[in-house]
Amino acid sequence: MEDSLDNKQGQLNQTIVLKQFFSNVYSYMFLALIVSGFVSWYIAESGLIYEWFYNIDYATGTASISPIFYVVVFAPVGLAIWMQSRFQKFSMSALIAMYLLYAVLIGAALSSIFLVYSIGSLVSTFFIAGGAFAAMAVLGYTTSVDLSKMGSLLYMAFIGIFIAAIVNMFIGSSMLSFAISVIGVFVFTGLTAWEMQRLKALALDTSISGEDKRKLTLIGGLSLYILFINLFLSLLNLLGGRD
Repeated sequence: MEDSLDNKQGQLNQTIVLKQFFSNVYSYMFLALIVSGFVSWYIAESGLIYEWFYNIDYATGTASISPIFYVVVFAPVGLAIWMQSRFQKFSMSALIAMYLLYAVLIGAALSSIFLVYSIGSLVSTFFIAGGAFAAMAVLGYTTSVDLSKMGSLLYMAFIGIFIAAIVNMFIGSSMLSFAISVIGVFVFTGLTAWEMQRLKALALDTSISGEDKRKLTLIGGLSLYILFINLFLSLLNLLGGRD
């Protein structure tokens, strides 16, 4: 009887820990989505996208991409790696500031989607991505199957997709873009399940200090945000109706 009560109390404690941990993780994720969405919409709607990201020659009617655009596109990559690899060195307030900066940069980089796709396509694809993301998140949270090996393979594929996407920025191949998007849907949904399982293990790891665990909720929110954005963009390229 006593062992049964101890087991129930242990399960209850685990449930509370997981609830608090993932509540913070998803709060950070949704915060980034809101910030990025607003920044993206504002830059496109206000016309700042033309001032900041394009060099327009009004005499000839031609336009080229500004170096600022490439800075905005690639700066978040370095910032995310820095945050994830050095989070223990930063204070929580510094991490939050960098996280918000990351969300702003991503929003700025994505502002062009409002010029390419209709609002209806953006909204419908967002909800489709949300449904797929939620399904894989639940799978990763509840499954007892070890996804660690799958995660390693998928991250290798992620790196391959990233390199291919950079190359395609310069060659502009529609076939390569389509292939990247199709592969990306599978990679990012799979990584979502893997990341959820990894975060669950971190939440229950009693060797991690309380302060580091607080920081890990932000890093977890960052990871899930990155996966959702990439899944959304992959689906948008496949399903989105262009203006």
